[in-house]
Amino acid sequence: MAMEWSDVRIFLAVARAGSLGEAARRLGVSHPTVGRRVKALEDEAGQPLFRRTRDGLVLTDAGDRVLSLAESMENSALSMERRLAGNHERLEGILRVSSADWFAAFVLAPVFVEMGRLHPAVVPEVIASYRLLDLSRREADVAFRIVPFSEPDIVQRRLMTMPYGLYGTADTVAAVKRDAASVGLILMNTAQSHFPDVAWLIERFPESSRVFTSTSRSVQAQMCLRGRGVAVLPRPLGDGTLGLQRIEALGTPPARDVWVGYHHDLRHMDRLRAMLAIADEMLSGGPPG
Repeated sequence: MAMEWSDVRIFLAVARAGSLGEAARRLGVSHPTVGRRVKALEDEAGQPLFRRTRDGLVLTDAGDRVLSLAESMENSALSMERRLAGNHERLEGILRVSSADWFAAFVLAPVFVEMGRLHPAVVPEVIASYRLLDLSRREADVAFRIVPFSEPDIVQRRLMTMPYGLYGTADTVAAVKRDAASVGLILMNTAQSHFPDVAWLIERFPESSRVFTSTSRSVQAQMCLRGRGVAVLPRPLGDGTLGLQRIEALGTPPARDVWVGYHHDLRHMDRLRAMLAIADEMLSGGPPG
């Protein structure tokens, strides 16, 4: 059985998604196309590679035997793609950047503007999400985040230290002075409850109730702006949101390091190196003012 890379992509997508429809969505093709290609693969193999269960499609023994081989082919194809992308000599093309939405909007935006001025043929494509994307699969070319990278073959460094502040509206600030226990807390959600700012805020308001949680700092800022309570926000976001005031009487929340990382194979990508040079120059001394 000779599997081409296009067949392998579909096989792996179905194996990971557990359904033809979800695999089609991830690959950006139609549901019938995936179904036809899977059937053609199984006809060529002379045996089924998937079986249907109540929980979706799962690999048969035959499918499971070729899974590791398919993943090896995927790794080779992705490595070739990264090497070719990393050897571009011209400063043009799309540069896929992963970061939190607030960081892209309030910190990286000036970097992108300067990048466009110096290298107009480079098109930044921002993937604004709290999810940590897989750089080895080229889900992004470069990522900015507040936790170090643990994946293999990632070149990373600390870009800057991000200061945080406690914010509220004028009415909320007045309520804090009257009765801090009456003020609601806007926090990260359960998955991010270990963040140091969460512990800091709860310690400062031990009798207050949490009224809203979100993985998005931008959403937290909007709820804070609407008077729902107080929130710890990165200072570029909090200071840049008209209508919010920084509350300094209770001290300063812990700062966070911001890390930047990219796959080792992309170290020679000129447009990536150019953007990182601009980011270093504009941000390494601290957040933009």
